[in-house]
Amino acid sequence: MARDMTPVLKRCRSLDLDPVYLGIDKKSKRNARTGKKLSEDGQQLREKQKAKFIYGVLEKPFRNYFARAQKLKYGTTGDNLMILLELRLDNVMFRLGYGRTRKEARQIVDHKHVLVNGKTVNIPSYQLKAGDVIEIKEKFKGAQRYKDILEVTGARLVPAWLEADHEALSGTVKAIPTRAEIDVPVNDVLIVELYSK
Repeated sequence: MARDMTPVLKRCRSLDLDPVYLGIDKKSKRNARTGKKLSEDGQQLREKQKAKFIYGVLEKPFRNYFARAQKLKYGTTGDNLMILLELRLDNVMFRLGYGRTRKEARQIVDHKHVLVNGKTVNIPSYQLKAGDVIEIKEKFKGAQRYKDILEVTGARLVPAWLEADHEALSGTVKAIPTRAEIDVPVNDVLIVELYSK
């Protein structure tokens, strides 16, 4: 399996991204980029790299998400792309607070700790739909790991389109999120322009 091994904070600096969006509390030392202006192509590429980095998606799957977003009948391609990325199982686990970072949420899914509508799912990119119920398997609910995670993420705000029950370590996708509800600092219009060339 291909993995991005770049140091996270270094990558955040190069993309001019606040690590908070990855679930990391550390402050990235900002490099003052004086006099370095990005071309239009450079800005488009940076936005794509930012989206891929935040959601932990490599180039080929990201391109597939874009192709699917173009085929959807509702909404703009950029909005649809962000919604598809947001509805990935690993991202929803992160949003519910059952992973400190998306990488940790992905590992929890990989290790078969998660049930979706009562069935074990170990595919981090699994697409959720409105009404899907996600929960940690019964045998892992008492694990110290989840107590530690909730200690860190307990105060994190769960988006309005999700409902979390931290006592039962479960959550529900109440609705498909709108672009306005996705607080990721990515300009999806630039990504669409990049792929439209």
